[in-house]
Amino acid sequence: MNSIGIVGAGAWGTALAATARRAGRAVTLWARESELVADINATRRNSLYLPDVELLCGIRATTDLAEVAACDVVLLVTPAQHLGATARALAPLWRPGVPAVICAKGIEQGSHAMMTEVVERALPTAAIAVLSGPTFAIEVARGLPTAVTLACADVELGQRLVDAIGTPTFRPYLSDDLAGAEIGGAVKNVLAIACGIVEGRGLGDNARAALITRGMAELTRLAVAKGGRPETLMGLAGLGDLILTASSAQSRNYSLGFALGEGRALADILAERRAVTEGVWTAGAVVELAGSLGIEMPICAAVDAVINQGAELDGVIRALLSRPFRSEGI
Repeated sequence: MNSIGIVGAGAWGTALAATARRAGRAVTLWARESELVADINATRRNSLYLPDVELLCGIRATTDLAEVAACDVVLLVTPAQHLGATARALAPLWRPGVPAVICAKGIEQGSHAMMTEVVERALPTAAIAVLSGPTFAIEVARGLPTAVTLACADVELGQRLVDAIGTPTFRPYLSDDLAGAEIGGAVKNVLAIACGIVEGRGLGDNARAALITRGMAELTRLAVAKGGRPETLMGLAGLGDLILTASSAQSRNYSLGFALGEGRALADILAERRAVTEGVWTAGAVVELAGSLGIEMPICAAVDAVINQGAELDGVIRALLSRPFRSEGI
């Protein structure tokens, strides 16, 4: 696995390009915008999404998906709601057995499909893995210490992928629980919005700690219903990612929730942003998936009500606080 292709040149895709190059791999980074490709190749910087990091030589940007598909491994780093279209565009170019490492975190709207299901439909001959965990792109790009989960049903292939992208400061931990890793990465974005709302509304650290803890219970219930294991959710792809995303202003989801908590309108917040805030698009899909499985997720449902149904924020908070008392294990 000497060459790594990366589809998606946002902050996270660019950060993964940086760490893959540090691991000694030749990196081809795909972007849709020809201006961005020219900028990266000419200046070794992604001025749109990660301007403060100079990229190593050996990272080449392109607008040609065929160049990425020719690599030994392909990392799919497009926003979750665009992953299906991206995978379908890659399908005529895909070589059987080439690993597709899913780095998008979300659940597809409408179909309620997990990202592995989306890619399996479009690329049935791909060997699929999931990369998830607590990661801020800027820290990965700068080579700061980071640990992630790499989930792959084929443990031998998973170990080869770990060896291909791992470095002393980017440490993948191998798992075979794709469902657990996926649900952890998707639902934590919705819970991070809730935690941001709590902070923006001035409800206190006790409330945020309660949301993280009860949110973990929601997240775990859904993951288990989809075939995941509870212990996976206590690791990097679950608890680790949730703690990071739900407690830092660097998190796009947390900061969006904070702004909502301050009383700002969702449309105004999104209009100021270039990068995608995944929890906004995942909230409804998570709630609908949970409903189809008979899983109760009141915190995620509250976020969905505020974001997608125009519910009044204080009324939603009152409704959550008025729920019946229950045993902690439920």
